[in-house]
Amino acid sequence: MVTAKSKNRSLPLRIHVLAKPTGAACNLDCAYCFFLEKEKLYPGSRFRMSEAVLEAYISQVTKAQTSEQVSIAWQGGEPTLMGIDFYRRAIELQQIYGRPSMIRSQPIVYENTMQTNGTLLNDEWCRFFRENNFLIGISIDGPAFLHDRFRRSKSGDPTFKQVMRGLRLLQKHRVEHNILVAVNNVNADYPLEVYRFLRDEAQADWIQFIPVIERLNPDGERSIVQDGVVVSDRSVKPAQFGHFLSAVFDEWVSNDVGSVFIQTFEAAIRNHLGLPSSGMCVFEKTCGLGLALEHNGDLYSCDHFVEPAYLLGNILETPLVELVLSHRQKAFGLDKGDSLPSVCLDCKVLFACRGECPKNRFLKTVTGEPNLNYLCEGWKNFFEQSNEQMSKIALLLRSGRSAAEIMTKPSLKGGDKRIVTTKH
Repeated sequence: MVTAKSKNRSLPLRIHVLAKPTGAACNLDCAYCFFLEKEKLYPGSRFRMSEAVLEAYISQVTKAQTSEQVSIAWQGGEPTLMGIDFYRRAIELQQIYGRPSMIRSQPIVYENTMQTNGTLLNDEWCRFFRENNFLIGISIDGPAFLHDRFRRSKSGDPTFKQVMRGLRLLQKHRVEHNILVAVNNVNADYPLEVYRFLRDEAQADWIQFIPVIERLNPDGERSIVQDGVVVSDRSVKPAQFGHFLSAVFDEWVSNDVGSVFIQTFEAAIRNHLGLPSSGMCVFEKTCGLGLALEHNGDLYSCDHFVEPAYLLGNILETPLVELVLSHRQKAFGLDKGDSLPSVCLDCKVLFACRGECPKNRFLKTVTGEPNLNYLCEGWKNFFEQSNEQMSKIALLLRSGRSAAEIMTKPSLKGGDKRIVTTKH
């Protein structure tokens, strides 16, 4: 945990708080969405963040870190359900709390991000995003026949056309954006179709792949607390996920290094380089600096642990910085490395995966040790198969050369070399 001293207190250099101004409320009903169940935590709620919570979030997250770049992250549910005026007010508050002070001589640079399903976007939204330098993540699971398999409206209708309309509006207004893909048991069987669609049709240059792991309780149902060891049929299988990543990696490393950025690959290369941070929380040695803020001000240890046992407190009652630096939260973060089974400690690819996300550690090893990651087989296969190329990219970067040189291939005419710079 990187910290700096301020007023006799150790403050994190940077923290990341996912704010959920609409809680779990959403206009879609994606079959695999684990977060929809979280509505049950707040029965009777309107799921709308108040002015008081909004101001507390902006002011406290600014004061809780020493960096002059502060991330303000909006997620849900569907955050655009709050309406655009809510975010206009958020920008006004950032202008107030980001002013130079006795602690900071320079104004804060806020980095606003939003994860949306894209179906409610219009020209007004996109102009606002562009004017205020928002980074928008939009969820697309591949071409229509894959996307519409699980991403449906409340009435059960397909959503692909509406999502693509939202994407085109972002592109029309030149809003910085990336694409998030939920890799499930259906689209995982079509890695190249998914990747080529995103690259060629959606024109994506930054992609995130998030595995769908939908844990079921002993009664076979989802609930607020995911404590079962059985997963749904919609969940991606470990070997299936590893094959998906490997197939995409082979295509990417042959054609698209330097023009398309894939979060998993970028993070893995950073770990190959031995950098202090991979930039991706699941590949860090520890966690605890990525938290989740509910619409009413409740702060949880992590977006994937919005459960009663991981409720740290409410920022209207206890300052956010105290909750982040609490013994409970520090223990939560350190437990990621401390709870690894011995099979992980002896694994050659531990430096790359770091045991992945604690939320997925619900299996036992062959010797009966707990906390084996559900995706272990897939991650291990992927990192082993990509190791040679990852190592070559790391070597290029250490030498001050471009990672794109990895795409050097033998000329069709003989032994000459050429750099592949076009997409195929």
